[in-house]
Amino acid sequence: MKLSKITEDIAEIAKEAGTFIKHEGSSFDKSKVELKGKSDLVSYVDKNAEKILVKGLRDILPEASFITEEKTVEQEESEYTWIIDPLDGTTNFVHGMPCYAVSVGLAKQKEVIAGVVYEINRHEVFSAWKAGGAYLNGKPINVSDAESIDDSLFSTGFPSHNFEKLDPYLAILNELMKNSHGLRRVGSAATDLAYVACGRYEGFFEYNLKAWDIAAGIILVQEAGGKVTDFKGGRDYLFGREIVAGGKVQPELLRVIQQHW
Repeated sequence: MKLSKITEDIAEIAKEAGTFIKHEGSSFDKSKVELKGKSDLVSYVDKNAEKILVKGLRDILPEASFITEEKTVEQEESEYTWIIDPLDGTTNFVHGMPCYAVSVGLAKQKEVIAGVVYEINRHEVFSAWKAGGAYLNGKPINVSDAESIDDSLFSTGFPSHNFEKLDPYLAILNELMKNSHGLRRVGSAATDLAYVACGRYEGFFEYNLKAWDIAAGIILVQEAGGKVTDFKGGRDYLFGREIVAGGKVQPELLRVIQQHW
C-alpha cells in the first residue's frame, strides 16, 4: 500500500466534492435544510457530496469500509475504514459563512494513517500520511514552535448539545482568554486541526466531537510534528469525543484543561 499515492488520490476526490459544494453554495435555498438536532443541520448538499466521496474512495480501496456522517452507505467493520465528513461546517455553509471543509481520513484499525482536509473557500488542500509528513497544497508544513500560552492563539468549538460540562469549559476559556493571544471559533473542527498543523493556531481543543470531525485532522497535526491527546492525556481521541491538539504548547494547554475539567 503506497500511502503517498492514496493520499494524492483522496485529495482529488475531496476537491471534486468541494467543487460540487461550492457550486451549490452560490444558490443554496435555506428551506432545503433538515434538522438532525436543534443546531445540527444537514441538506442535500452534504448527502450528495458524501456520495461523491464514497464512490471515488471505493475505487481507491475497494476492501475498506466506511464511517460517514450522513450515513449514505452501510457501515461495516474491516481492517481499513474511510472516516468521512463531506461538509464539516454545515452551519457556516447554510448561513453563507466562508469556512467549511471536506474531511477524509483513512484508518487502519483505530489508527488514522492518511488524511485530507480541503478547505473549500480558500482552495487549500491539507494532506498527510503516516511517516510521510504533512502538506498544504503540496508544500511541507509544521506546527508552531511557540512554547508558552502567553505566545499562543488557540481555537475551540462551542458545545451545541450536552451542556453538562459547560461550567468547566467556560472556566478553561476564562483562563485562556486572560493569558493568551486569544481564542477563535471558526465552526469547522477539521479546519481548526489543519490550521494547527500549519502553525496558524498553537492549539485546538473541543469535546462532543465525532470521529468524522477530526480523523483527517489528527494525522495532519501528528505528521506536522504536533501532539494529539484526549483530555486525560491519553490516546482515546478518535472515538472518545474529546481532543487536545497542538505544537510545543500542547502539554501546557492540556494542563490548563485538566485543572478545570
